[in-house]
Amino acid sequence: MPELPEVETVVRGLRPQVKGRTITAVRNTWPRHIDRPALPEFAARISGRAIADVSRRGKFILFPLDNGDTMIIHLRMSGHLAVVEGGASDDKHTHTVFELDNGREMRFRDIRKFGRVYLVSDAQEVLGKLGPEPLEGDFTVETLREIMQGSRRILKPFLLDQSKIAGIGNIYADEALFYAALNPQRRTDSLDGEDLARLHEGIQHVLRLGIEREGASISTYLKPSGEKGEMQDDVRVFRRTGEPCFYCGVPIERIVLGGRSTHFCPNCQT
Repeated sequence: MPELPEVETVVRGLRPQVKGRTITAVRNTWPRHIDRPALPEFAARISGRAIADVSRRGKFILFPLDNGDTMIIHLRMSGHLAVVEGGASDDKHTHTVFELDNGREMRFRDIRKFGRVYLVSDAQEVLGKLGPEPLEGDFTVETLREIMQGSRRILKPFLLDQSKIAGIGNIYADEALFYAALNPQRRTDSLDGEDLARLHEGIQHVLRLGIEREGASISTYLKPSGEKGEMQDDVRVFRRTGEPCFYCGVPIERIVLGGRSTHFCPNCQT
């Protein structure tokens, strides 16, 4: 699933192509792609509306419209957004298409059909339960301490909880814990002040690196241009099971925590 760096890369790729453009019509071949409202109302409400901007909240892409509504897209496992010339052949996995006033189209391709599109008058209806943004200035070590206050959860699943911190997924949780030298099986209440400072730094480091590398094309993720990101060339533990740690040479291990594959160095991460 695209995580914060991948979604931020998509936002930056789409913004110059769709900001200020008017949606003239919507085509859809999979009505369940549209979470709310139902497709007929969605199409009627969004047609003729101009896209005021493109932004991100956690793993969600936000398109604020000129009438105050917000269209929100979640790519989920295999979603891909791209802007192409109108009239280009449709891929069988392209389920929702937004026709634009300049003759181009923003297409939502989604092989596994898990992606969702929302149109709401209040974005908090969809985003209200998300935790803080980990790259914002108000996300401090003290913020992280407060989020973990009273928790006794295993560290890796805690980092994946979007209600605690928005935008971190499997790749960047593994990488952040490696940079923080923390074993993913540790419990949140076992972290002292030094551990929290390292974790805070590790989270921000890997997310900024992921944005700089324009995402990790480890699975289906591609930039809006159709090109791959480069973060997969900079991972230290993710999907490197059995390969030597770049720091100590001990083989990277894989375990399952909270139903998710988890990769770590048993020597460097304690």
